[in-house]
Amino acid sequence: MASLLYPLAKESFLKGEIALQSNDIRCVLVDTGAYTYSASHQFLSDVAVGARIAVSTALQSKTTTSGVFDAADITINGVSGATVEAVIVYQHTGSDGTARLIAYVDNITPQPFIPNSGNVTITFDNGSNKIFGI
Repeated sequence: MASLLYPLAKESFLKGEIALQSNDIRCVLVDTGAYTYSASHQFLSDVAVGARIAVSTALQSKTTTSGVFDAADITINGVSGATVEAVIVYQHTGSDGTARLIAYVDNITPQPFIPNSGNVTITFDNGSNKIFGI
């Protein structure tokens, strides 16, 4: 599947509600056995808590060159839980009901993996697609 933008995120980009460079953008590691992508999903509250394995801190070194979003790879400490098959990029607001889902990404490395309570480094695509393109 690679990366899919949530359609309602596209609408939010057009309305100026998401600013990748200045907003707090984070990732949540997800178990696809407990979460299935849906084009109708809009907020983090649409992702069952049981599907969320771990959440990153704010992405760093963000770029939006030529319509392609990229950021530094992320390390999340002490990850445990079910198998991780994908990452959801979202606009962190402090409330699940207003935190906009941006992209569903399943071309991460490593993938899939079973957390072992250790630190996990997620490496985004280093090719032309990076995290996602518009």
